[in-house]
Amino acid sequence: MPNRDKPSSNEVAAVQKAERETQCRTFLEKAGWGDAERRVLAADASFRTYDRLRKGDARAVLMNAPPPQENAAAFLCVEEMLLGFGLSAPRCMAHDLESGFLLLEDFGDRTFTRALFEGANEQELYELATDVLIALHQRAPSDAEGLPPYNAERLEEEALLLTDWYVPEVTGESLAASQRDTYLAAWRALWDLVGHVPNSLVLRDYHVDNLMVLAGRKRVQSCGLLDFQDALCGPVSYDLVSLLQDARRDMAPGLESAMFARYLDGLGNIDRRAFEISYRILGAQRAAKIIGIFTRLS
Repeated sequence: MPNRDKPSSNEVAAVQKAERETQCRTFLEKAGWGDAERRVLAADASFRTYDRLRKGDARAVLMNAPPPQENAAAFLCVEEMLLGFGLSAPRCMAHDLESGFLLLEDFGDRTFTRALFEGANEQELYELATDVLIALHQRAPSDAEGLPPYNAERLEEEALLLTDWYVPEVTGESLAASQRDTYLAAWRALWDLVGHVPNSLVLRDYHVDNLMVLAGRKRVQSCGLLDFQDALCGPVSYDLVSLLQDARRDMAPGLESAMFARYLDGLGNIDRRAFEISYRILGAQRAAKIIGIFTRLS
């Protein structure tokens, strides 16, 4: 016979949601935004959610990053680095890192994706995004302020999303151990080649959905950066792959090669052949990763 005194999972979730909302209201009151109009802005493939706040003519974004699933301190750390490099990350106006709340500058709604849909010049936007990477990789130290490394072990874990998530979903069966080992061995023969380029800050999700058009700012500062809390220190080739081989959209013919050349010309002293090899390998690795993730989310 069921225990009627024990709350159901739905009841527990409702209590937790109410407690979180109380924490949120307390944070906003302390930050001076308790009386602001608040509406849901977005959520992403995580436990984070975002609300837009309006108070008269002032606007802000509330990031709700509940611990232990999320780490608001990581976002703040990378934000401070990006601002220090002269780039446009949303400035933090108030925070409670223990509870996982950040009050951020509101960059508006005009992502590169929206601007492209509205008819903005595709080449100009991709030139701007490429120039931001050039500036970042020229200014960021090779150790990226002690961020975790984007090393072979982590790249391998992501490549295995194809075998461990995609294959069972499509075929209904797990991949045979021998086939998985063969797949893994092929990648392990390539990891050393990936690292024959400089290391720097890797934002990891550097694509048009996470880039903002910021009116009134000049040059690289006119590109707003979002969704960088999972940044690592790794090959400079990775974020260019993320930008130019984005599975969510097709670029105009020739644009990828033009931006590839623009990046290498702008960065200057780099082994072009080594960079191209790293770029191609990471392109395949990222494709395997994205296929696996999309399978899990669908």
